[in-house]
Amino acid sequence: MTTRPGALPIVDWLREYQRADLGPDVVAGLTTAVMLVPQAMGYALLAGLPPIHGLYASVAPILLYAALGTSRHLAVGPVAMDSILVAGAVGAIATAGVEQYVLFAAALGVMVGVVQAGLGFLRAGFLVNFLSRPVVAGFTAAAALIIAASQLGHLLGVQVPRTHHVHRVVWEAIRSFSDWSWSTLAIGVASIVALVVCKKRLPRFPAALAVVVVATLVVWGLGLSTRGVSIVGEVPEGLPGFQIPVVDTAILVELIPAAATIALVSFMEAISVGRTFAQQHRYDIYPNRELIALGFANMAGGATGGYPIAGGFSRTAVNVRAGARTQLAALVTCAVVIVTLLVLTGAFYYLPKAALSAIIVAAVAGLIDIQGAREVYHVKRADFYLLVLTFVATLSLGIQWGILVGIAASVLLFLVRTTRPHFAVLGRIPASQTYVNIARHPLAETLPGIILVRIDAQFYFGNVSFLKETVRTLISESEDPVRFFVLEAAGVNALDSAAAATLDELDEELAAQGIKLVLTRIKGPVRDVLHRTGLLEKLAREGRLYLSTHRAIEVLRSGMALPDLSPEPDDPREPADQVGAGMLNSHSPDPGNDFFTTVKRK
Repeated sequence: MTTRPGALPIVDWLREYQRADLGPDVVAGLTTAVMLVPQAMGYALLAGLPPIHGLYASVAPILLYAALGTSRHLAVGPVAMDSILVAGAVGAIATAGVEQYVLFAAALGVMVGVVQAGLGFLRAGFLVNFLSRPVVAGFTAAAALIIAASQLGHLLGVQVPRTHHVHRVVWEAIRSFSDWSWSTLAIGVASIVALVVCKKRLPRFPAALAVVVVATLVVWGLGLSTRGVSIVGEVPEGLPGFQIPVVDTAILVELIPAAATIALVSFMEAISVGRTFAQQHRYDIYPNRELIALGFANMAGGATGGYPIAGGFSRTAVNVRAGARTQLAALVTCAVVIVTLLVLTGAFYYLPKAALSAIIVAAVAGLIDIQGAREVYHVKRADFYLLVLTFVATLSLGIQWGILVGIAASVLLFLVRTTRPHFAVLGRIPASQTYVNIARHPLAETLPGIILVRIDAQFYFGNVSFLKETVRTLISESEDPVRFFVLEAAGVNALDSAAAATLDELDEELAAQGIKLVLTRIKGPVRDVLHRTGLLEKLAREGRLYLSTHRAIEVLRSGMALPDLSPEPDDPREPADQVGAGMLNSHSPDPGNDFFTTVKRK
């Protein structure tokens, strides 16, 4: 059984740290660092930043998350999704690679951190629930295509437009066929092949680092940098300084939508990855605490020359496979990045950008989950159409608008489903007390003169019209004259004032037609609302309120007169804050087993 972490989770796990965990944590930290260094540089390139800023984003954020995060295994740092979002947002207001672009990206990192930390302190982690699985799947697949297309220029050695329109990028790349750098293409293709093969056959081998080393040696040894192969070039040495990025208010306003989008997307990515491995290792992570940890990590990254970060699935998986047991592994990873910045930056001079692009393409290829889309199609068609809509919107409108369209469509679909809730006309299985949906059970028998319906949703202002129309339709289509309309409310969890008023109106409307409305199996929250409207007492007095559906049907069929079991008006058990009229009718002499005893709500 895990205990809730304190204000600084690092104090908790350091206090309980076991010497046996040291070896696995160090090995895991070194292994993850070997993967992180080339990936961070590649993702910075994807974001439109000089590669060194990917390393800057891998120092302070890792330290802050290790101190504040509740996941023992999550490996934070630059990720593909955030990088392409940064490229789209900052690229719209500044030219990639210039000093102003770097400043805006850092400011965006701070803004993302403020949004996340603010949501965490407000305990608003539930907002990520609006990112449904189909929306995330469609968005991720489209983003993967956009990311891969954005790397064509580096893989072919030509200039291509920076746009989310994949077809335009591909067309421009094809039009530039005569300008392709075949040496660059060879390095890129060989790097992608090596990464894919190693992932399948040698999953523990540090393929990304090997590709970087070999590609750098090839470019340096053959002098390819003078033959059209683009290289990283001079990489600044030393640790980043601490400086709050200061930009114009107008620029900050322009970046707000991107900051909100990145904050939610990166949190969604981090929390999903963190939960996956927390469940495997049987401990808990806390969404609001994760928001705060990621928020401070992003703020620290933006203040030290980085840009927005998140928890990456591939690096976290490598971290876990390598044996990580605590966030000490992350501290080891951070130490390796610091050493790299201090003494190894000169080794990146001849690193070809095509190799970094190959790392990006290989990493995002796994984001396109065709099998998962097929499963969604098989399980729920509406969700599949939502996935496709988000995919198309992201490709056509861009990443930020694509995910917003997906969220809006997801919420709209939810509202549509709740305004037309599932209902079932029930019939009785012969020689039993079981009532089932006659549409699914052909042997179920309907009851002459009685319509029995179960509604599986809350009643609220959005679906009251549907309820009234359903009742009217069922009565008009009934072959026999209807004497009782029985509503089994076991599936109704909540009732608002509009729905309560509608039930009252429906009761009067049916009464005018000589039909009695009967309610069975009402839950406590619904009884509370009906009690406040007075409808509960009215139904109880007239023998139209039952705990058991079968008992209700038996009583109605027998036509027996029922005793008035409602409490006296001056009953001290019935103050305004107690549950309903508190009674349910019974045709038995002893009603003790079949009525709601009035109890004070705890």
